[in-house]
Amino acid sequence: VEMAGRLKFLAQVGLDYLHLNRSAPTLSGGEAQRIRLASQLGTNLRGVCYVLDEPTIGLHTRDNHRLLDALDELRRKGNTLVVVEHDIDTMLRADRLVDIGPGAGKLGGAVMAQGTVEEVKRDPNSLTGRYLNRPIPHLAQPRRPVLADTPQLAVQQARLHNIQGLDVSIPLGRLVAITGVSGSGKSTLARDILLANMRQAVATQSRKGAVHSQWFACDSIANSQAVARVLEVDQTPIGKTPRSCPATYIGFWNRIRNVLADTGEARMRGFEASRFSFNTGPGRCPVCEGQGMQTIEMNFLPDVKVVCEACRGARFNPDTLQVTWRDKTAADILNMSVDEAAPFFTAHPSIAQPLQLLADVGLGYLTLGQPSPTLSGGEAQRIKLVTELTKVRDNRINPHTLYVLDEPTVGLHMNDVEKLIAVLHRLVDAGHTVVVIEHDLDLIAQADWVIDMGPEAGVGGGQLVAQGSPQQVAARKGARAGHTAKALADFYASRRT
Repeated sequence: VEMAGRLKFLAQVGLDYLHLNRSAPTLSGGEAQRIRLASQLGTNLRGVCYVLDEPTIGLHTRDNHRLLDALDELRRKGNTLVVVEHDIDTMLRADRLVDIGPGAGKLGGAVMAQGTVEEVKRDPNSLTGRYLNRPIPHLAQPRRPVLADTPQLAVQQARLHNIQGLDVSIPLGRLVAITGVSGSGKSTLARDILLANMRQAVATQSRKGAVHSQWFACDSIANSQAVARVLEVDQTPIGKTPRSCPATYIGFWNRIRNVLADTGEARMRGFEASRFSFNTGPGRCPVCEGQGMQTIEMNFLPDVKVVCEACRGARFNPDTLQVTWRDKTAADILNMSVDEAAPFFTAHPSIAQPLQLLADVGLGYLTLGQPSPTLSGGEAQRIKLVTELTKVRDNRINPHTLYVLDEPTVGLHMNDVEKLIAVLHRLVDAGHTVVVIEHDLDLIAQADWVIDMGPEAGVGGGQLVAQGSPQQVAARKGARAGHTAKALADFYASRRT
């Protein structure tokens, strides 16, 4: 009975096409997410409180509705479901919403609104309610049309996993969204074929006179020489130790060190910029070696991290902390939030600009010295995007770049999604190409070009269902239109009402 219940749940959430012996590495993110849910929720229990953390991650709108129907069935059986979620469809299906805010980090932690969806919509204190009432605005037409003479990367005869003999073109200098149901071949096309091959092609082209010919899982990618750099902006951590932080990763800490070294106190003491490094040198705390904390190894238990007793988390030794700039020591600056530091360094544009960019992408609550291991995947990804934005001022050091992002909206509130969209457009406005694998309709509707894979998942996918502007894809009708076309059409219709 238990096995039948779990298999039934797998079918309910749209995974009936999977073979039971399918190897885990070949599963898409959405497929793996639903399998994990099935292992927990596929039983026939009653009176259970389930806590789910963003169960819609990696799901197409079609699959999302299937999942919500299955969760509704669990609720009807007498169970309680507490869901942490940013997805609007999930919110609209909830019996009760609890909105936490008003901001993030130390600016959050308060209940801003709670009640039914309509009650939260009417609450002026709720940022979520504001977006439920007035969603992200969208242009009636794409801002960068793709014309016949638009340069393109032409992938010829792609073949890997469920993709067999596919020809597809990626317009350059555009925001391109690759869509489709979970398991339709989006990641295979964007990451395993396009990204992997372009990395090799760019590496080959960097050797003078060399021509890349060893293509993987495709015959060739025409016009690959038009791209000078390839980068995947993912959600992997930006560093593994507490010494890594936004200030060092983006690179403006070096400029702050120069500012501190230029003070009268530092010159009198003979301190150079290296003195204000907490990674190496004589200025850091000798006990914790600039980490601000110490790790205590526990037998048979996980290691425990405690604040360094010598520097009390300051990272620097007492002599270094004698130097101040505008009454702030190096430790004080590291403890400043981005929102506090941006106006503090107004006189230094090379420092203020990346700080303002961090604020623009919704990371104003982070401290400059926030240890990298404490950052979420979404925070790490946006920090990487800011690092790229700081380079676009000089195309000599930032030539035409192909950026590939796999579901960058994962874990983001609607307010953060709107800020992320603005960042992606800034990269494209600087002359680069941005390819996103995405299910979020707000981001898809902002794309210049949509490549829809499908029509189904697994062996039923791997084909090019539709391509064009979001409006062109949404206008497709009939059985061959695909699930994304219907989702986009419903999305545009809901925004017009």
